[in-house]
Amino acid sequence: MGQSIYDEALLLHELHRGKIEVRGKVPVKNRHDLSVAYTPGVAEVARKIAADPESAYRYTLKANTVAVVSDGSAVLGLGDVGGYAAIPVMEGKALLFREFAGIDAFPICFDSKNVDLVAHIRNIAPVFGGINLEDIAAPRCFAIEAALQDIGIPVMHDDQHGTAVVVLAALINACRVQKKSLAELRIVISGAGAAGTAIARLLKCVGVSDTTCISVRDIIVCDRQGIIHRGRRDILSIPHKYLIAHETNEGNRTGGLAEALAGADAFIGVSGPALVTQEMVKSMAKHPIIFAMANPVPEIMPGEAKAAGAGIIGTGRSDYHNQINNVLAFPGIFRGALDVRAARITDEMKIAAAHAIAAYIPHPTREYILPSVIDRGVSRAVAAAVAEAWTVSCTREAFI
Repeated sequence: MGQSIYDEALLLHELHRGKIEVRGKVPVKNRHDLSVAYTPGVAEVARKIAADPESAYRYTLKANTVAVVSDGSAVLGLGDVGGYAAIPVMEGKALLFREFAGIDAFPICFDSKNVDLVAHIRNIAPVFGGINLEDIAAPRCFAIEAALQDIGIPVMHDDQHGTAVVVLAALINACRVQKKSLAELRIVISGAGAAGTAIARLLKCVGVSDTTCISVRDIIVCDRQGIIHRGRRDILSIPHKYLIAHETNEGNRTGGLAEALAGADAFIGVSGPALVTQEMVKSMAKHPIIFAMANPVPEIMPGEAKAAGAGIIGTGRSDYHNQINNVLAFPGIFRGALDVRAARITDEMKIAAAHAIAAYIPHPTREYILPSVIDRGVSRAVAAAVAEAWTVSCTREAFI
């Protein structure tokens, strides 16, 4: 029997003792080198930064360094496995930052969900040019991200916004293939956690002032209890679901996932395995768009969805066409944000990133609506679009 990918991964991690390391940029071969790189020479650099903290971007690693922060409470498809088990995942994320965007990133993993993550991140922020929040369970992730938007460097929870950006890009190209208007789609989202909430809000363009922005009018979000609607009393104490109820489902429809999917044009799954049946797909509009992204087992397998009449199918897996993966978004988003010293990552920047990913494919097809996840050119295109979006917004604010 051949070696499984899991066995191979264990061997790789054991052999290399992880996937990243810290290396010096300058030589330390003699006393003079030591004097310039460290004491006494470094004292002058410290004095410069003490007088002008912003000069840390000029003299230190800060300008090109991102912290990948997690409490291990929602790791991949594993759930709450804790800070120690989160290390190889966050280390992998750091590797992707380096490989796809030339960014130095380092995993910061906390092994307790009782610590004040906001305070800790504020205290380590001086070292970093950006903060990538990762694998932090909802609803805590929403509060942490919101509380850190004033620290002067971009902070983004990738499970929310990286996913939303790539989904939007995939929808844009799916509509190009099917010659449909994104704004007129009726979309059902299964999953009201971090990813589902961010997807719904980005598609509705909540908080975006640009009147030219696409806005999907008809979105229904489902959680384990069914359709989220304004009459559900169980969501009154859950802020993000309360917002979903008032920002989506304009018809205030009720029922379960099957009722939501009847007549829908698109399904976006960020929930769990085998939740969608072929009968549900058949009840949707003709040739529906199916993005079943639960990993490792999607909400419906691509073969089943196709047999039931699906027109365009995407998953989170690499062994099927149209892989919807965050790596298409987050390296370029942070690269662009770092390049222009953005203070935060705005919805305009996310939308620009989605359009850049979609435009990377000049002629999309049913089986090719997203670029390859290992295409390094994608992050460069995203970075340029994100940097421009920030610059334009700053210019606009300067004239207000």
